Amino acid sequence: MLLGVAPFGVIYGVVALQSGIPPLAAFLMSSLVFAGSAQFLLAQLIGAGAPALLMVGAVGLINLRHALYSASVAPALAALPRRWKLLLSYLLTDEAYAAAIPHLLAQPRSPQAHWILFGAGFALWAGWQLATLAGVLAGSLLPGDLGLDFALPLTFISIVVPLVDSRARLVAAIVAGTAAVLAAGLPYKTGLFAAALAGLAAGALIGEKK
Repeated sequence: MLLGVAPFGVIYGVVALQSGIPPLAAFLMSSLVFAGSAQFLLAQLIGAGAPALLMVGAVGLINLRHALYSASVAPALAALPRRWKLLLSYLLTDEAYAAAIPHLLAQPRSPQAHWILFGAGFALWAGWQLATLAGVLAGSLLPGDLGLDFALPLTFISIVVPLVDSRARLVAAIVAGTAAVLAAGLPYKTGLFAAALAGLAAGALIGEKK
């Protein structure tokens, strides 16, 4: 699990610096935001000079899936005090959810269930911080014109491809990709937001027809 996450943390650290984000801010983003795909998207939007409103909307959209994760684990964590729920909501990532959900579903009433999610989430958080630090340190030693723009699309491709496991998601990916190309000329990278909305609409439409 950590071996799969670490390379992306290093790449994020390098790309963040290449996008003009100061080293300390790049590292703190990993500590406070702790959302890999959202951080890559933010780095791209910051580098493109996108407005703050677009950044907030795009990050909110890309993180909507966490609401589904929360609903899925809620029955096993319902009895926890608020402080635990807040901590676990912060540590809940794609990888932590994938690692913990089989155990939570198998033993939903276990008084130790929250420790499973905490253990997975904290291990990933610590690994992400170290990987980001390595990327920031490496990025500060590299020339500013190295040109790592290719890392962003490659990273998103590696994230999206494993998720395309149904007809609705395939249609959503194709529509979003096509819309992104057609809307590439829109100002402030708003074409990315429009493409995401188009993909969501297409996926929802296909899902309803099923």
